[in-house]
Amino acid sequence: MAVVNPLQQLAAWARARGVPLHPFHPRLLDTLPGYGRAQLGHDLAAGLTVGIVALPLAMAFAIASGLPPQAGLITAIVAGFLIAALGGSNVQIGGPAGAYIVIVYGIIERFGLANLLIATMLAGVLLFLMGLFKLGRLVRYIPVAIVIGFTNGIAVLIGLSQLKDLLGLHIAKMPADFFAQIGALWLHRQDVNLWALAIGLTCLAVVVIWPKSYGAWTGPGWGQRLLTQVSRLPGTAVALVGASVAVWLLALPVATIGSRFGEIPQGLPPLALPELSWASAKLLLIPTVTLALLGAIESLLCARVADNLTPELPRHDPDQELMAQGVANFVTPLFGGMPATGTIARTVTNVRAGGRTPVAGITHAAVLLACMLVAAPLAQQVPLAALAGILLFVAWNMGEWRAFAHLGHYRLPYRVVLVGTFVLTVVFDLTVAVEVGLLLACGFFIYRMATQFAVTPLAPEPPPPAGWQVMELYGSLFFGAIGPVDALPAQLAPGTRHLVLDLHRLVSLDTSGADALTQLHQSLARRGITLWLARPNAQPASLLTRAGVTAQVGAAHIVAQVEAAWAAE
Repeated sequence: MAVVNPLQQLAAWARARGVPLHPFHPRLLDTLPGYGRAQLGHDLAAGLTVGIVALPLAMAFAIASGLPPQAGLITAIVAGFLIAALGGSNVQIGGPAGAYIVIVYGIIERFGLANLLIATMLAGVLLFLMGLFKLGRLVRYIPVAIVIGFTNGIAVLIGLSQLKDLLGLHIAKMPADFFAQIGALWLHRQDVNLWALAIGLTCLAVVVIWPKSYGAWTGPGWGQRLLTQVSRLPGTAVALVGASVAVWLLALPVATIGSRFGEIPQGLPPLALPELSWASAKLLLIPTVTLALLGAIESLLCARVADNLTPELPRHDPDQELMAQGVANFVTPLFGGMPATGTIARTVTNVRAGGRTPVAGITHAAVLLACMLVAAPLAQQVPLAALAGILLFVAWNMGEWRAFAHLGHYRLPYRVVLVGTFVLTVVFDLTVAVEVGLLLACGFFIYRMATQFAVTPLAPEPPPPAGWQVMELYGSLFFGAIGPVDALPAQLAPGTRHLVLDLHRLVSLDTSGADALTQLHQSLARRGITLWLARPNAQPASLLTRAGVTAQVGAAHIVAQVEAAWAAE
């Protein structure tokens, strides 16, 4: 019995209907021809550096999302490998991301861990289909005010969620709601663990200050050279190792990964397929769309940042990138992982460390797997307050806070969309924020385009004969701008017998606009006034014909020049 391939069936269906599909062609295939030893050395070094950076972040993102630390490591390994090997970017690094923390935590609170895995797999299918049907470029149409608004909102929520571990509070289960979180923190304000607070703030200070030490110790001696190399280690790794050693040596009374989650497995777990059902799929529609939308936005924004940092490399393929993200998010939950996307911080680290091909991303996944196999028991000593300090730094870097300071430079619509999306993200959730933000952006856009449409009198040279009046249509005549056309008959001078509409500056027309012209023709005809249309552009002319306006007005009354109207008459 032949095995049915759903992708082949989908491709056959699309070809039969003329729907263009994006070919599955990973960027790795383009980089392997001519790949040399020198580039391999750069990629291996970059992959090692990124792996060290990703190790604490992967565990921190998982813990902040309400998952055990191994979920983040598994995601960084499996998804990081698949996104690098199958993606459409030379340098993008994939894995768990801070933007997912709030979303994942909310899904677990409401639907449970099993349904999170199902939603992630369904989001992977949706991401793959978005890339297959060449929808990657549509993500760029989301207004920047919405992206900044929800990014800053997520950053605030990440910072708020880390206060529990930073202060060492004993809260059994942090709520997902913003105000409920504030209430829980306030109720336990007397339980602050000063040791945890000191560790968290110290780690935060190390992560902030450590990069400034690059090159501080320079000199001819071997000691200075050694210090220079040490200073170039990632600040997150330095803070994590230092805090773990301090807690172990001094036996400080703070929560650690081991005290809260137990042992971290030394290796990937076996494949396990979560129970899928149509009822679960319907229940998880909104979480699935949220994960897919956020993953698409984050990964393609990250890829654009990487393009700007590497102008010498080919630009990323957004559709292939979405297909790789889809595969990664479908496969990772089979190992118990969390949602994954492109990560800006790790991608930038990869570029600055010399990575120029997907081999660096594959190496980063291999480094993380080696750490999990060898050093998993050591991670049990990592204090949760140290991870909280690191995540506070991540949240601060994630937000574009200068956008709030520059709001006064922009008009009211931009400010309303940005601030509204930010507030809704913090108070409600990302889905509501993006939906309302898009509605506001569309409403303001419609209003702006409607106000730019105008019907103005035109005085051609030579002037028209008596009884003739010429009007010019400017802008886009669409459903939001038909008011001036409806009001046109009342504005005509007494004795008018012919009205010429000059359409040369009418850039676009929709069916509502075409219907408004039909109603204008009928209204004028009842008053004995003949309507003429002059100099229509290609798109309005095509729609006038298809909508039947040409037939009603009469082809003879659509002329190439304004003067041709009274010449023909």
